[in-house]
Amino acid sequence: MSVTLYHNPKCSTSRKALELLRERGIEPTVVEYLKAGWDAETLNRLARGTGGGLKGLLRKKEAKAAELLAADADDASVLAAMIESPVIVERPIVETPKGAAIGRPVEAVLGVV
Repeated sequence: MSVTLYHNPKCSTSRKALELLRERGIEPTVVEYLKAGWDAETLNRLARGTGGGLKGLLRKKEAKAAELLAADADDASVLAAMIESPVIVERPIVETPKGAAIGRPVEAVLGVV
């Protein structure tokens, strides 16, 4: 099964998710999204896969994300902001053919592997 981890190596939770997957014998494809950036297709697919929509992918601790939520921004605005500022997307996210999960708590990623 293909497993992709959208990862920020500076984030302890993201590192724990990678470690957890490897402990289970899973070697994911690691995408460092802060370097690679996001595209609309991937973000929309992850939003569908997690079931939380685009707003569900926002990292609420980031000021820009909090502003978008407070303003009840539409999906087009949220998507544009995520592409412009990748840091506002929550992490880690694991994607498999079963769907996608945000690793908060980190064990949540096991639900799609």
